[in-house]
Amino acid sequence: MTSTTALLRTMEAAEAPGVDALVPRIYDELRAMAHRQLAREARNATIQTTELVHEAYVRMVDDDGVTRRGRAYFFAAAAQAMRRVLIDAARKRHAAKRGGGSVAHLTLEERHVSVDGYASELLDLDTALRELEQRSVRQVRVVECRFFGGMSVEETAVALDVSARTVKSDWALARAWLFDRLRADG
Repeated sequence: MTSTTALLRTMEAAEAPGVDALVPRIYDELRAMAHRQLAREARNATIQTTELVHEAYVRMVDDDGVTRRGRAYFFAAAAQAMRRVLIDAARKRHAAKRGGGSVAHLTLEERHVSVDGYASELLDLDTALRELEQRSVRQVRVVECRFFGGMSVEETAVALDVSARTVKSDWALARAWLFDRLRADG
């Protein structure tokens, strides 16, 4: 059992101090998650690893519930928070550029997101994910865990309390639907 899992279990059983007590212990794991997200970021990136971790933390700090369901659930919640931070950064970047600059392409094959290079595509992905959420919330959660959180199939299965086979199926269906949706929009 990892120390993170042990801490989360302790927090489940007692009056939990919440995310505030947890983050210092798992800061390195959150930084690794954020680093995977920003690995393809340009040198003059608009958002850095530390900033992404801190912004995600701010979005999670008031929700003690994320610490009570275990390690995988916590990291799924962190992935969802990072998605929100990246989308907000992309919106700001896109508004600043007003659609100018070089064109880059974002695919769901990549587990890394560059806010600078992919602001427009990230916003399109977010719009498509919101549409997909009307059809399948679980598929969107799978995309958040796998794409935004860089989680494995097994980690995603634990976080969402489904089988690995279900995650693989949802991942394939979500990617196909998103590909069709994004391709239709050009």
